[in-house]
Amino acid sequence: MLGGIPGRDALKARIAALSGGTTVVYGVQKCGEKLFYQVRPAGADNFKLAVRQGVAGTEKVLVDPTTMKGEGGVHVSLDWWLASPDGSHVVYGLSPAGSENSVLHVMEVDTMRVLPERIPGTQYAGPSWLPDGSGFFYGRVNDLKQLGTVDYYKRAPALMHKLGTDPKDDLLLAQFGRDAGLPLGETEFPVVMTSRAGEWALLCIFGGVRRENPILVAPLADVVAGRARWRQVCTVADEVTGFAFDAKDLYMLTTKGAQNGKVLHTPLAGGTYASAATVVPEGQLVIENITQARDGLYVLDLDGGYHKLRKLTPDAQLRDVPLGFEGSVGGLSASTADDGVFIDGTGWLLPSTTFRHDPVSGRTERAGIAPPSTLDLTGFEAVRTYAKARDGTLVPLSIVAKKGMKRDGRAPALVTAYGAYQISTNPFFSPRNLALLERGGLFCVAHVRGGGEYGKRWWKGGQKLTKPNTWRDLIDCCEHLVKERWAGKGTITIQGGSAGGITVGRALTERPDLFAGVISSVGVSNALRAEFSQNGPPNIDEFGTVKDRDGFTGLKAMDSLHHVKDGTRYPAVLLTVGMTDPRVEAWHGGKMAARLQKANRGPNPILLRVSFDAGHGLGSTRSQIDDERADEFAFVLWRAGRKNVA
Repeated sequence: MLGGIPGRDALKARIAALSGGTTVVYGVQKCGEKLFYQVRPAGADNFKLAVRQGVAGTEKVLVDPTTMKGEGGVHVSLDWWLASPDGSHVVYGLSPAGSENSVLHVMEVDTMRVLPERIPGTQYAGPSWLPDGSGFFYGRVNDLKQLGTVDYYKRAPALMHKLGTDPKDDLLLAQFGRDAGLPLGETEFPVVMTSRAGEWALLCIFGGVRRENPILVAPLADVVAGRARWRQVCTVADEVTGFAFDAKDLYMLTTKGAQNGKVLHTPLAGGTYASAATVVPEGQLVIENITQARDGLYVLDLDGGYHKLRKLTPDAQLRDVPLGFEGSVGGLSASTADDGVFIDGTGWLLPSTTFRHDPVSGRTERAGIAPPSTLDLTGFEAVRTYAKARDGTLVPLSIVAKKGMKRDGRAPALVTAYGAYQISTNPFFSPRNLALLERGGLFCVAHVRGGGEYGKRWWKGGQKLTKPNTWRDLIDCCEHLVKERWAGKGTITIQGGSAGGITVGRALTERPDLFAGVISSVGVSNALRAEFSQNGPPNIDEFGTVKDRDGFTGLKAMDSLHHVKDGTRYPAVLLTVGMTDPRVEAWHGGKMAARLQKANRGPNPILLRVSFDAGHGLGSTRSQIDDERADEFAFVLWRAGRKNVA
């Protein structure tokens, strides 16, 4: 049906030209003079791992997934990687067909020789190299045979691997049930890490999607020898949501008694949360992240989705750091062995760019690793506004459109929303979106509660029993677009992915009259059954459990499937699923499609789009994403009344 929309193929061709027209670089890691990074060259279908000797050096591709095929000829994705401190080796994970079921590999960088060891089940490896580069800490699943069950992510071990040895002999460092003295639950993930020149190791216990996690410390020598006696620095109740450390100091970002966050400092030797001193107090902006460089601690602040940067110097001075752009930071990369920081920057009309802050000059400039984009963006504008929710809360609303576009209520509008995990939808650039804007469409983001645009209070305002605020904020943002004549009831399509499936699914079932179309991209539709899927147990902290009254009440309220009503006239709905998705299983979209098809009284189509060689989207190739966006944008324009979408 989507392929039959007039002009769909021409739309896809334009999307492909836009997405492939620019080289994209991100995730720079500096090791001595070597720079490691991921790059997708112009025209390439996937990201590669590359290295060069300094910014001016010649790029050498180390790992190119486009040259690989998995079983049955499926594509392979690079999931994660980390270079050793001296840059001599790199550890990385590869998986087939977007499954994220990584197999760990190790490469000798200079010779590009791949070492013989292979370690499967390393989706969440979280590697950390030993200071001498002789091995690394990592995590994996406990039992590969449990794939697809609720037990797959349980009892995950933390281990140490020495280069050149059999992974079967890897040293077990932490696992549920192994050490009664460790505060480690069955569904928690232990992660061990150390700094480049430190004498200490950290054991962090991650509770799935839980933001507040315990930290323990032990001498590195004892950990390597297998005799660590871990000393607890903080607990879940201390609300530590981020941390950074060097050879002797630990910095903790906490929201305890500070909803916008504050930063504490304590020595690794003998320090505790209780004895830690505040070094960056709570302010008006949300402290989102911290990272440690040789010249100081970099502090990333968030203001409704837009980022700012500060630095705490070794002499305890807190200074503003110029970003050089207005937008958001996709990643900060710093090392305790080097001054300064690499910044992955973007904005609604700023293509992804790697910047570097030089503390000597005080300037933040383009790093020059990739050529600048040649796209002409002068004909577009980004509008930052707010919609008043029904309870009086001002909800940020971002609108990207052609400059001077006539506001007559007829523009096709794609309104996206997420609203979970305290994850904020920050300004980002997608060249594919230009294909929609060129055709007179709008791209909008409703920054609904449940996300992190204003920190903890924004998150808690749309979580569990307050979750209805999430989809009602989206509804109210769409009503605002209609009121202000940006769009009309017959021209708005809403879209949400993953946990955003809850947001759009419940907006659909609560206000089916408001939308021309609804797109749920690998979305959660059946929240009451989600905890019984493979990825269910790690998500209980965010959404609740049916095993207690409040949990069941909250989950039932957010379950779109159970709010579909027979005999209702629903708008057109497009549900997309990936058959190798390890995060939201394909039955969510399948059940929702079947239920809507049975209940729908009107003529609008209920469509299920299935990708058999893709998962949650993280490992999809550029051409796969191009094809999906072509279907989505064609759907948006078609439902808004366009006869031809070319």
